[in-house]
Amino acid sequence: MDKFSALGDPNRRRIVELLANHGPMTATEICEQFSVSPSAISQHLKILREANLILMNKKAQQRIYEINPQEMREMENWANRLASLWAMRFEALDKLIAAEKDGSV
Repeated sequence: MDKFSALGDPNRRRIVELLANHGPMTATEICEQFSVSPSAISQHLKILREANLILMNKKAQQRIYEINPQEMREMENWANRLASLWAMRFEALDKLIAAEKDGSV
């Protein structure tokens, strides 16, 4: 699944936020933060893993989930590139507006 599609669900975004704020958590700890069923959380975790947004490690019988920092950096870089493009467009628009006000256009 595409990482942006995976983040389209508010419960999955909240799981990512939980892991970002608290660090690695077990599936049980994550489930305790939601009012939905454990099987629903399990499905959300599966989708986030398939999108490579979170990592899962087994420790004995526990499954421990954490943010995939590499994927988060890639998403951040993508968002920064987009923000930069928009900043350049707004700057060009500001220059055009200023030129029209001065009557030089």
